[in-house]
Amino acid sequence: MEATKKLIDQQISGIKDWRGGLLAKLRTLIHQTDAEIKEEWKWEVPVFTHNGLVCAISAFKDHVKINFFKGALLNDPNKLINSGLTSKTHRSIDFSQSHKLNDAALKELIKEAVNLNLK
Repeated sequence: MEATKKLIDQQISGIKDWRGGLLAKLRTLIHQTDAEIKEEWKWEVPVFTHNGLVCAISAFKDHVKINFFKGALLNDPNKLINSGLTSKTHRSIDFSQSHKLNDAALKELIKEAVNLNLK
């Protein structure tokens, strides 16, 4: 558990531009939304689980992504999901540097993703 936290801390702190700050904020929002969520290190990225896979966060050259493993089942009234729309199961949000984060709407999606695993 501590080794996983250290890997995630290192990855986030190693990204010195806006993407590192956004990854840190997303990580915090995920933990604020579900106090029981666990961090894992899979596929070289932080993965969050609660009774199964919930979401993963990752940085790319020009964007940051949060991927919901059961995203196709999520209700998204705020239209946050903007990527992976043709996938059978996954959906994601790609954040550019100018993207404004809607904390409340994102927390709703995270909570719903967790609840899908608890049903």
